[in-house]
Amino acid sequence: MTPKPSVLFVCVHNAGRSQMAAGYLRHLGEGRIEVRSAGSAPAETINPAAVAAMAEEGIDISAEQPKVLTSEAVEVSDVVVTMGCGDACPFFPGTRYEDWTLDDPAGQGIDAVRPIRDEIRRRVEELISELLPT
Repeated sequence: MTPKPSVLFVCVHNAGRSQMAAGYLRHLGEGRIEVRSAGSAPAETINPAAVAAMAEEGIDISAEQPKVLTSEAVEVSDVVVTMGCGDACPFFPGTRYEDWTLDDPAGQGIDAVRPIRDEIRRRVEELISELLPT
């Protein structure tokens, strides 16, 4: 059996974009993809507007905690997706890197977060189709 592909989502605070992306990938990937998220300077808590926006989609990320980015998390991931924050990730040959340029939902209300959430969903669906061809 082929091992599950693994994806690491990275943004500075690991409180909004990367958490929404991880929530979507866990939900839409149905356990067929290993999911991680981390930040270079993690916040204390997840962005409440991100939690509310995901709840509208039926995905609960309220129990998640921002995590610090480690070299180990990058090394064991097949795909590393940075969220347009200019994060300097450790580089490992053989790892696929993508940068998704997305607005930062920090300090934004839910009306501003919804379009960010929707774009993240579109990109996660595209990523799933690449990682799990039918």
